[in-house]
Amino acid sequence: MESIIGQRIRNSRVHKGLSMQEVANSIGVSKQMINKYEQGKSMPTSDKLIALAKLFQQKVDYFFRKPEVNIGEINFRKKSKFGAKKISALKEEIRIRIENYLYIENICEVSNDFANPLVNRNVVNEIDVKTSAITLRAFWNIGLDAIHNIIDLLEDNHIKVIEIEDESGSFDGLATVIDDKYHIIVISKGMPIERKRFTLMHELGHLLLPIRHLDLKQQERFCNVFASEMLLSEANVLNEFGKQRSRITLEELKNVQEKYGISISAIVYKLGETGIMSQVQVKRFYQQLNFDAELKRVIEQSRYDGLEHSNRYENLVYRAVSEELISISKASSLLQIGLDNLKNKLTANIR
Repeated sequence: MESIIGQRIRNSRVHKGLSMQEVANSIGVSKQMINKYEQGKSMPTSDKLIALAKLFQQKVDYFFRKPEVNIGEINFRKKSKFGAKKISALKEEIRIRIENYLYIENICEVSNDFANPLVNRNVVNEIDVKTSAITLRAFWNIGLDAIHNIIDLLEDNHIKVIEIEDESGSFDGLATVIDDKYHIIVISKGMPIERKRFTLMHELGHLLLPIRHLDLKQQERFCNVFASEMLLSEANVLNEFGKQRSRITLEELKNVQEKYGISISAIVYKLGETGIMSQVQVKRFYQQLNFDAELKRVIEQSRYDGLEHSNRYENLVYRAVSEELISISKASSLLQIGLDNLKNKLTANIR
């Protein structure tokens, strides 16, 4: 039990970005005692445990709960723009969110079965990547229509999406598989919606495409192609713009952006890729963006009015508390909302 409590204390401290000395000062013990707590060599008294729970904004039972799964190291593929302390805190935030998600799924006995239709494909070039996107769309029965809510689509197909707050704007997303079973995408909650949708599909490419043997640069390129094809396929582009064009209006680009939820810059890249626009035209477009601040502002404006948010985790918690599988206190901890607020939400039960 001491080792579980110690690990919980350490994880919570790192999550909050606090040093051992800062924690020690907050609860009135020495730095050496905090070190002993974290190593499982000493057990906090009840009053110190309550103080730690208050400091870390956790319920006391959190420190005693055995992890549902062993979540190993969470790594970022790209070099982050923020420091080691922030990276460590972000990793612990992700760890806590994933663990809570898996905990409530197990409580509710929800199936975690996931089938990857791309696992045995041979992906060596961009054509293979685009074919893989078509295969996935067929497997998920979504045809070639615009995808209105990617997060709902992913979670309906047993891929968990964790949204986290990142005020720095330095984190986009990551994908990970836990225990060769749980497929998870972590995404920054506050990014512009077109960027968010592209990032979700990009990370889906990392999860599903058999490309881990390739170098990182090629993986990133293939996942960008995959994301582009999932959001706006070559068939969609030809349908919307026709064949080779000498000129395309901004209004056409805006309309396609609104329909498919993909940025204008990504659409122009796709037009060049399919040969509808020449590479000279595409290069000229990007050069204009660099020299015309007003044009860049117009081009980068978000226009997609769909939603990219899922209430699945929240609904599972409400299901568990309404069926008395967990206590109201536990639900409050899992949802990170006050007990009184939660009780008010639970008063309108339908019987």
